[in-house]
Amino acid sequence: MQSPGDDLVPADAGTGVSRPVGDEAEAVTSERFVQSLARGLAVIRAFGQDRQELSLSDVARRAEVSRASARRLLLTLEHLGYVRGNGRTFALTPLVLELGHSFLSGLGLPEVAQPHLERLSRALGESSSASVLDRGDIVYVARVPTRRIMTVGITLGTRFPAHATSMGRVLLAGLPPAELRRYLEETPLVAFTPRTVVDPAELERHLEEVRGQGWALVEGELEPGLRSVAAPVRNTRGETVAALNVSTQVAGTTGDSVRERHLPELLRACAEVGRELALVRPDAARVEFP
Repeated sequence: MQSPGDDLVPADAGTGVSRPVGDEAEAVTSERFVQSLARGLAVIRAFGQDRQELSLSDVARRAEVSRASARRLLLTLEHLGYVRGNGRTFALTPLVLELGHSFLSGLGLPEVAQPHLERLSRALGESSSASVLDRGDIVYVARVPTRRIMTVGITLGTRFPAHATSMGRVLLAGLPPAELRRYLEETPLVAFTPRTVVDPAELERHLEEVRGQGWALVEGELEPGLRSVAAPVRNTRGETVAALNVSTQVAGTTGDSVRERHLPELLRACAEVGRELALVRPDAARVEFP
């Protein structure tokens, strides 16, 4: 998510905005709330790309549970195969990917977008990605990296705050007016660099421009040094259902060169993905801010 917008992530942005559900869950009195499940999920979310191995104390702190609770939850997850421990630290195993596989595979978008992203990356020699909007974040569902141009690697499921990324701007611009208004009123716009747009009114002006021109160019708002251009994938009703982007380094490119060379290829890929998605998922839903 960087100006280049969708390829770099600051220290804690890799998993998106924190949503604690640890010991704070004590306050939830509904009999339908399963506290142990909430704590277990909080433990899983404690891990991330910049924190792949954590001590017991780290897990307890990040999940906001007691050390005793963290230990029981980690041992349970280890027994089930989702966590491995070495006596000092814990880490997630690849089995945890199965938790999100059903959603991603059922979406249809990853399978449809992947070959188009591969062709796009071959043609331009740059990284390309596809994402959807979830609770104010973009979530990567398909990606073709070409070289390491980010401080933190991006994988399927990586989340970035939408306001600081090119794909996020495209997805936000596709929201219905009432949902966009609610997003602007309820979502903290965090500054990741001096260039990050954090004023809701200014962001809204950018989104109006994106809506009018049909694409977004973001430079250095999530992390300095990256430039990213994104465009929407639309369903048969003309609604935005996803976004594709191409990311590159600021050094060696200009906004004009990206618009002239990268944008036409990107728009073509978005149109092709939209057409194919209509065949396999004619009911593809528009982006929403739930």
